[in-house]
Amino acid sequence: MKKQLYEQVILASQSPRRKELMELLFPSFQVRVSEADETLPEGIRPAQAVELLALRKAQAVACTHPQDLVVGSDTVVAVDGLILGKPKDESEAAGMLERLSGRTHQVYTGVALCLGERNQVFHQMTQVEFAPMSREEIQWYLSTGEPFDKAGGYGIQGYGARFIKGIQGDYFTVMGLPVRGIYERLGGFDK
Repeated sequence: MKKQLYEQVILASQSPRRKELMELLFPSFQVRVSEADETLPEGIRPAQAVELLALRKAQAVACTHPQDLVVGSDTVVAVDGLILGKPKDESEAAGMLERLSGRTHQVYTGVALCLGERNQVFHQMTQVEFAPMSREEIQWYLSTGEPFDKAGGYGIQGYGARFIKGIQGDYFTVMGLPVRGIYERLGGFDK
């Protein structure tokens, strides 16, 4: 029988979606919001960006919880090499949705698993195809309030599902926490 090397699990995120997905992996865990710096170096690639931010978030919490397994995560949407984070306002959200309309884009989620000085960092990418959106549909979607706290200005698990034509890859990566990817790596923290 394997013995866990950690006392408890901590999610370093305030995202309700990540909390919901963590419940699929761990029957019990704590939530500690990370105050990590989320600024990115200019020109960084999406995969590198999400890994860097996930690691910063996890390490910011892990430094005060060295006996616990800390999970940090970050998600970005990328189209034409441009990283789309969370929109700052309605105008920026509308611009993101116009850019995504009728096109395929990539969603990257990075995850860092930290236990003391040990870190495992990885990312997953999923292709998402958007149906064309009319101006009226964009305005309606903005009126729901859903786009404002999500990378790329949409949520696949909410009203945004109306505009998703298809995905290629892991659905949970788009939601913000690749459940299978974490599950596969947990063995590295047991003995």
